[in-house]
Amino acid sequence: MSLAAVKTAFSGGGVNLTTLRQHSLNVARLRVLWVAIIFGCVATAAVARISYLGVSDNVTRTASLEDALLPPRGELTDRNDVPLARAFPAYALWYNPKAMGDPKDPLVRSAREVATDLEAIFPGLDVEATAEKLASGKPGYLQRRVLPEQANKVMALGELSLELPRETDRHYPQGSMGAHVLGYVDAEGRGQVGMEQVLDDRLMDPAMRGTPVALSIDLRAQGALEDELRRGMLATNAKGAAGIVLDVDTGEVMALASLPEFDPNKITADGANHMFNRVTNQVYELGSTFKPLTVAAAIDAGVVRDFGRRYDASDVKVGGATIKDGHFIGNHLNVAETLIHSSNTVSARIADELGEPKLRQSLVDLGLSERPEIELPARGHPIWHEKWGRLRTMNVGFGHGIAVTPLHLASAYAAMVNGGTWRPATMYRLAPGTAPKGRRVFKASTSSRMRQLLRMIAVYGTGKNADAEGFRVGGKTGSAEKPGRGGYRETTLVSTFAAAFPMDKPRYVVVAMLDEPKGTTASSFQRTAAWNAAPIVGKLVPRIGPILGVRPDTSRDIDLSDLQPLIGAN
Repeated sequence: MSLAAVKTAFSGGGVNLTTLRQHSLNVARLRVLWVAIIFGCVATAAVARISYLGVSDNVTRTASLEDALLPPRGELTDRNDVPLARAFPAYALWYNPKAMGDPKDPLVRSAREVATDLEAIFPGLDVEATAEKLASGKPGYLQRRVLPEQANKVMALGELSLELPRETDRHYPQGSMGAHVLGYVDAEGRGQVGMEQVLDDRLMDPAMRGTPVALSIDLRAQGALEDELRRGMLATNAKGAAGIVLDVDTGEVMALASLPEFDPNKITADGANHMFNRVTNQVYELGSTFKPLTVAAAIDAGVVRDFGRRYDASDVKVGGATIKDGHFIGNHLNVAETLIHSSNTVSARIADELGEPKLRQSLVDLGLSERPEIELPARGHPIWHEKWGRLRTMNVGFGHGIAVTPLHLASAYAAMVNGGTWRPATMYRLAPGTAPKGRRVFKASTSSRMRQLLRMIAVYGTGKNADAEGFRVGGKTGSAEKPGRGGYRETTLVSTFAAAFPMDKPRYVVVAMLDEPKGTTASSFQRTAAWNAAPIVGKLVPRIGPILGVRPDTSRDIDLSDLQPLIGAN
């Protein structure tokens, strides 16, 4: 380039060089900015990913931890949150003949030697039966509920075919108490009988099994009921016994027992035979306990108005049948005397005067024509006839001709004394104010009058042995012959006492029943309810009253002044 050209470039292009230099710097800065932006985006994405993985992993681990901490099956408790049924991990002893690789020779020692060693670890194990199982070469359980120390001893035997798998075990801390309420869990982990069956899906649901289910029963009242029923059953050599304590205002079952019982922790052959629930599933003709229901229906319908009226108490002849009293009570009786002395003939005449349609409808409204309403799966069908006729109507009036469960009777008595409202029984603890509305069966005035009459039976009549001091018990005895081939069997009775307390403001109904009691020294050689079922209630009420919030008070009672002058005024 010539000197002249250089000069020309410098002289005319100074601005161009400056612009070029500035442009290059801007490009460089822009590139650095883009690199920074890209790096920032990558860093942000990495941090977000790390955060997400950390949170999701924490959620997963938390969920897994929570699931691991949940019981394998939900708990059942009583109304005071006392555990009734729990599940926990346990061992079992399983025989696996293929563990040694040679099914023909699965044991190191002889089957009898191994069975003898196992019997030393598990006292009561049948050596002969166990040896036979081992020798058969068939896999199967040898023992359930194996304790950790027992498992260690089994391992020390050195027999590879004896395996100890971990399983879920259902445990009932109270043993046989409340067995018919609870039921049990079978080898496959499914609930059977009782509330275990009713709540099976709920107790196995992972979303719900962490929250125990509170039942309505009070464990203390349950224990007292079972104890007194057992004493009464053994004292009279009865075939069985049943009882229930029911809240008259809510329908909550505070206690329910059927004897003989079974142990849900270990189901034996005898236990399986005793799973039948006499309270909810077995129907009986409950005899004279129906007489107050007949009188209540007659009062409600206006058939009985004058309590001083005296009814003919002689034998009643209907067609070819004769209704008579077990012993002479009197030639004429008023309503109070009829219930106090338990007259069949006057009860039949009142039912006849009331008529089939009204008596039938009253009993239908009390739920006696259908299976009892309660959550338990075992619910007996009543023996109920659609057409009665005059004779059956009169028989029903004093407790024969239809058969129902003790639960039916308890719910009916609750309606009779609580102001006249029938409600279904429930095995669930109810929150205050959530009791079902129910349906009105009797007028409040009728219920008030029946409370007086039931109290009079306990003070002056067949229910004297149930009158626990200070608890104002009222109730009615019932001694019904059991039907058999060719008619009723005079030697077999169902003895029942249906009661409520305290009668000035009823809180609970109590029904106690003995199946085929015998006349023994303890019952003064009598088989009727006044001598065997009523005393059970008389001993039970003072035990459960304070537990359930009813304390004895001898300074108060229901007013009987308008009816007392009518007693014995022949």
